Parts: sequence; C-alpha cells; structure tokens
Amino acid sequence: MNDMIGKIEPLGTSTGKILYSSHCQNILDLSVEETIEIFKSSGVILFRGFEVTSKQMKDFSEKFSGKHIIDFTKVSIDSDKFVNFVDGGMDGLIPHCENSCFPFRPDIIWFCCTVPAEQEGETLFWDGIRVWEELSQESKQLFLSKQLKFSYKNVPVNILKGIIGSDGNNIDDIKQILDSLDGVSYQLNDDQTVSIEYTCSSVVKNKYNHQNAFANHFWVYQKKTEEAIFDDGSRASDEVADEIERIFDKLTEKIPWQAGDLVMMDNSRFLHGRGAFNDKRRQVFTTLSNLKF
Repeated sequence: MNDMIGKIEPLGTSTGKILYSSHCQNILDLSVEETIEIFKSSGVILFRGFEVTSKQMKDFSEKFSGKHIIDFTKVSIDSDKFVNFVDGGMDGLIPHCENSCFPFRPDIIWFCCTVPAEQEGETLFWDGIRVWEELSQESKQLFLSKQLKFSYKNVPVNILKGIIGSDGNNIDDIKQILDSLDGVSYQLNDDQTVSIEYTCSSVVKNKYNHQNAFANHFWVYQKKTEEAIFDDGSRASDEVADEIERIFDKLTEKIPWQAGDLVMMDNSRFLHGRGAFNDKRRQVFTTLSNLKF
C-alpha cells in the first residue's frame, strides 16, 4: 500500500477496513488501483486522518465512478445535486440499501462527516452476506421464491429525467430507458407524470464475489408500513420478522464518526442505518455513484 497510509485496521468485527493517513495528506493523492483492491475484498472503507470535506468527497468519488446518481429525497448542497445532507432529523434509521426500492440502485454510497454528534449518532451497517448466512433455510426459501414489489404513483417526468440522467426533452427518452430495465412496468400519465411498479429480488448477488447478500429495502417496508411487501400481495410473517430482527441486532456494526472521516460502502452488499442522537450540529454528507471498474 502507498506510503501515505500509515496503517490499516479492521472496522469493528466486519470485513471493513480503516485506512489511516499518517501525515494528513490530500485524499485525492491516494492510489485508485490500490484503494479499489482493498474495497473489493472489504466492502467498506473508512478513510481517517485525511480531513475530507464534502467537496473532496465528490472529487474523490469521481476517480472511481462512471456516473453519479441524483437523490431527490435529500437536500443537496451543490449545483449538480449530487452532494446531499443525509436524512434529516435525529431519529434512528433502520437497515436498508440506498435506492434498493427503485430501479436505479447505486454501486457505492459515500459518506463524509464534517461535524460528528457529541454523543452517539453513529452510522450503523450490516453485512448482507452475513445476514443471509444467518437466515434459516425456511426464510431463505421464502425470499428466493418471492419478489419484493414497490409502487410509485405520479412521479414528475422532470424528476425522473434527473434520476436516470436523461438529457433529452422527449418522453421517448424516458420510455426507452424504462423499457430496458428488468422488473419495471410503468404508465405515462396525461399530467406529465409516470407511475412505476418495480419488482426485484431481496437477495442480491454481491458485485465482486457474487455471493448472495440480503441487501434490500425489505426491513423498512416491514417495519414502517402495513403494505404488501411481496409481489403476490403478502407480507412476511411475524416469525420471519422476529428472526430478521434478531439477526440485525446480532450483526450491527458502527462507524464512530470523527470530523473529516470519509466512508466508501458497497451498496450491493451492505445495509446501513443510523443510531439516534441529540445534537443538531451533526453534519454528515453523502453522494451516490456507480463504479467504472
């Protein structure tokens, strides 16, 4: 490893790594090739000691990314709408993969902390491969046999264009992209909106080692709504929900933020969330991207 990194340590009990700078060099000088090799095996890298800003997060992510993805659910701080504040509020957030309930899931979610909470407020994460391994055979069969289903009504066309990166003004651009996506059905509405249904597996093949990962949006819908989760109109039983909750409780890992920390997380493998906190000064930013490697 390049000599700008003083040491590499495990991140909790996960496969993740902490990469330290021994002299606070600019993170943009790190070797892309060496960094991506560590990322492929670890899935999560916490860069510490580089004093990263939100702008540097975006600049560093561009070295690895073929495309950034706009997230219209968050408050952006740059003109391209690629750098955002993380979800507002101070409540805890339960395990999920970013945009896994929408047909435009990014490969990586990046986090940059400029002001940590005085107490608590850690970003939490779970290895979807380990979650899958812990599931009972009965639960594995359930998730292999049923698809998750997500519905969106009346999405404005201009919002959808930003999400999918369409530069054209013709509705045919939208149709062409939606037609090319697996699991997507849609309806064009007269009011310049689109209604979309998206079905997908809750079991994801990890991008690099191709293992099964329970990396999805299932738990958000199970815990936060009373809607049908599966494409056959059913929900998971209380027994399955209790099993998953026990597994998440067992496998919770934490990122104990320090100012200037940057995190690079594999969104095809790891779920993330947040511990509750009580400090309005906390500032964590995020950007989403697809890898070009």
